[in-house]
Amino acid sequence: MIRLKERFEAFSTALERLKEAIDMYKEDKNAVLLDGTIQRFEFTVELAWKTIKVYLEYEKLGEFNSPRSVIKEAYKINLIEDGEKWLDMLDDRNLTSHTYDENTTKEIYRNIITDYYNVLFKFKEKMISVIKNEK
Repeated sequence: MIRLKERFEAFSTALERLKEAIDMYKEDKNAVLLDGTIQRFEFTVELAWKTIKVYLEYEKLGEFNSPRSVIKEAYKINLIEDGEKWLDMLDDRNLTSHTYDENTTKEIYRNIITDYYNVLFKFKEKMISVIKNEK
């Protein structure tokens, strides 16, 4: 449980930092702020699926090595909502790591503010109740 709490705290902090970056870019459409928002998104998604992985291991639900398998199992057990949106988010996260096209970056930013941040925030709320009930 300690490892799960530590991983979840790291994810929660990353999500807060992502929100800060989103808000800053809304105020100042600076390219550096956009890049920073995308980088924080990448980091937050990485911590989200790894937090889920630790939870699945803690619950002894199996060993999962890929982000996709983790997401699919989390959806199956109702730990997350909207599994398709999570898979889209993983795809966009992977795309940002390998693409330097400004239009793609802006499209992913729109996805972050319209969908992905809310998906990640709902996961945070779910994990708060899960961890509280595990005590």
